[in-house]
Amino acid sequence: MYDHILFPTDGSDGASAALDETRALAELCDATVHVLYSIDTRPPGIGLGSDPQTDNPSGMVGTVSGGPGGMADEREGTAELHADVKAHAADLVEAASEEFGDVETETVIKSGTPHKAILAYADENDVDAIVMGTHGRTGLDKYLLGSVTEKVVRLADVPVLTVRADGD
Repeated sequence: MYDHILFPTDGSDGASAALDETRALAELCDATVHVLYSIDTRPPGIGLGSDPQTDNPSGMVGTVSGGPGGMADEREGTAELHADVKAHAADLVEAASEEFGDVETETVIKSGTPHKAILAYADENDVDAIVMGTHGRTGLDKYLLGSVTEKVVRLADVPVLTVRADGD
């Protein structure tokens, strides 16, 4: 039924909860699990927040490149920060991969907007299902923070199993 299952992780409690479900589904279907970490490369918003209905930020936003209207970044330390983020991501996907035991896994790190990276990877690698954690936020928290999982659920061409992080 499922030969390739995508497990996007960010190391959160939601992702940890989804790991067990992913392992059980993979064992049941004898599937390969693709462990994906997406490094969010969008520039941080400053001041007013972005519109959660689009990917276009509104208000005052700095750009990493220091382009027109943006803020120049401090070039010293930027490469070190990027290397630190990549090292953290590599540690995270490796640790998650080890949690799958005998289940065949592939690990990958992508950069970009997280939901877009997840969807593109799923399309490019013939993924049959996506298993993701969710924080279970509602109301204003969900509106303000957005939800990578919600965007994937709405836009994915394959089934998406969501696992809510335990409130305890």
